Amino acid sequence: MTRHLQLTESGKLKHFLTIEGLSKPLLTEILDTAESFVDMSEHQVKKVPLLRGKTIINLFFENSTRTRTTFELAATRLSADVLNMNIATSATSKGESLLDTIRNLEAMQVDMFVVRHALSGAAHFIAQQTAPHISVINAGDGQHAHPTQAMLDMFTIRQHKKQFEGLKVAIVGDILHSRVARSQILALNTLGVTDVRVIAPKTLLPADVTSMGVTALHDMNEGLNDVDVVIMLRLQKERMNSAFLPSESEYFRCFGLSEAKLKHAKSDVIVMHPGPINRGVEIASSVADGSHSVILQQVSNGIAVRMAVMSMAMQSQGGAA
Repeated sequence: MTRHLQLTESGKLKHFLTIEGLSKPLLTEILDTAESFVDMSEHQVKKVPLLRGKTIINLFFENSTRTRTTFELAATRLSADVLNMNIATSATSKGESLLDTIRNLEAMQVDMFVVRHALSGAAHFIAQQTAPHISVINAGDGQHAHPTQAMLDMFTIRQHKKQFEGLKVAIVGDILHSRVARSQILALNTLGVTDVRVIAPKTLLPADVTSMGVTALHDMNEGLNDVDVVIMLRLQKERMNSAFLPSESEYFRCFGLSEAKLKHAKSDVIVMHPGPINRGVEIASSVADGSHSVILQQVSNGIAVRMAVMSMAMQSQGGAA
């Protein structure tokens, strides 16, 4: 259902809800399309007319500065009209109220919804219910998926490592609560990475994590041995209680990324983090700001990748100018 829902009959991207079910050629097309946008920030005029006359609504039921801002910039650079809506989570506790919100916005002749919601499956629900000409982009739903974050991470990896085959990638931290990690794992596996490791205390790993195509490890030094890419995850303290962790300082001692631990990785390792960063909890400042860090590049690449996804979805609808 998800695969059919996301694609047109000709196999083009209609909605972008999850990495699951999408092919390697389609993910590669997203990366290649983003490549054409990545240098635009250096141009004097940072706009292309691909979505001129189109209206995109950033429908954020959950707070996010970085994701909302990059989606807004991406849409603006495609020459779309953008409306930002931050809606209290309490207003969406029932499917009916969410559907009423969508119906009212549809009446304003919009062309795309970018949806962020605390409930898993919200973007899928909207895509199933919305008018046929409207595309839906998932900007993060509950603990389920964050596909554009995963793709900007893949874009950043490809920038530095050129190809995915043969890479060793470690994802470290709160795998259990992370929609980003789920999307990253799907994307890495689809793009050809055969050595994906997740490193975390047992309390922060899903019970079925190995069925996702990863190796689960509980020791940082072992897990980081000879890796090409380290992706650190934020501790999602708002989604957990004290039973998950003894203390933040103990967590950093065991699972925080320090310069000493990083020495177990390859000499040209890159360090990533989807943000926001808890310095001194998940990662030392010296590493976050160090020569191996590509964290700020991830943020910049988010604009190009989101431009790619938006333009591809609208073109598949026959919607790009």
